[in-house]
Amino acid sequence: MSDQPTFEEKLLSQEAKRRISEELDEVEQIDIDIKTDIGKLFQGQVDKVELAGQGLVIQDKIRVQDIKMQTDRISINPLSVIFGQLKLNEPVNSNFRIVLTEADINDALTSEMINRWVRQFKLNVDGEIVSFEPQEMQVFLPGDSKLEFKGKVWLKDKDNTHILGYHAIAHPRTQTKPPRLKSFHCTEGEGIRVELIAAAMQKIKEIINLPDWEWENMVFSIIDMEVKKGSLILILKAHIKQIPSMETILSPD
Repeated sequence: MSDQPTFEEKLLSQEAKRRISEELDEVEQIDIDIKTDIGKLFQGQVDKVELAGQGLVIQDKIRVQDIKMQTDRISINPLSVIFGQLKLNEPVNSNFRIVLTEADINDALTSEMINRWVRQFKLNVDGEIVSFEPQEMQVFLPGDSKLEFKGKVWLKDKDNTHILGYHAIAHPRTQTKPPRLKSFHCTEGEGIRVELIAAAMQKIKEIINLPDWEWENMVFSIIDMEVKKGSLILILKAHIKQIPSMETILSPD
C-alpha cells in the first residue's frame, strides 16, 4: 500500500494549512497531514490529522517555538466543511508536544489573556475573599528540572490593597512525579498579614498542581514537562469537544 497522499488528502491538508496560516500573525513553517479517503470523507470520517509547526505567533505576544499534534480518528459534519467550518460529530482526543522558550513565556505573561486568566483566582483568608491580580511576572528556565518564578501581585480585600513581591522555585510535573513547590520567599510586602501570605502560597500550590486545564471546548492534561536551560517542553493530551479557531483558542472572550 502506497504511503503517498491521495488527491483528496493533499487537497484537505493544503486547505487546512491555508486556513490556519491566515489566522496566525506569523508562522515560520507549518505542515499538516490528513489521512482519509473519498469514501470516508463523504461519511465525515478522517483517520488521522498530524500537524507540525515552528515559530507560530498570534496576538504578537503568544509564540510557540515548536508544536506537534496528532489526533485519533475524527468524525466531522461533512456539510460544515462545505460552508467553510469544521464541526465535530463527537469529541476527539489529541496528543501535543509543545516547545516554549524562556523569552516566549515571558512575552506571553505580559498579554491580557494571561492577566485575565490569573485574575480569576481568588484567595480565601479566614472566610474573606481577596482578589489576586498580577502586576509583574517572570519565569526563568535554569535547567536541572527547575522552574523559577519572580514577580509582584496585588492582593485586594474590601478595605485595603497590598503589593506582594515573591520569588518561588518549583519542580514541574513529570510522568513519574507530581509538581512540587520547592521554595517561596517574599521579596516585598512589609506589613502584610501572615494569613494573607499563607493564602497566597496555598493558591500558588493549587495552580501548580492543577491536573487539567479547561479552555473553551477543550480539556488539557499535562502528561510530562521537561525543563532545559532556556526552554520548556510540554507533553499534553487534549479532549476536544469542538474545534475552535486558533484565535479563539489563544484569545477567548
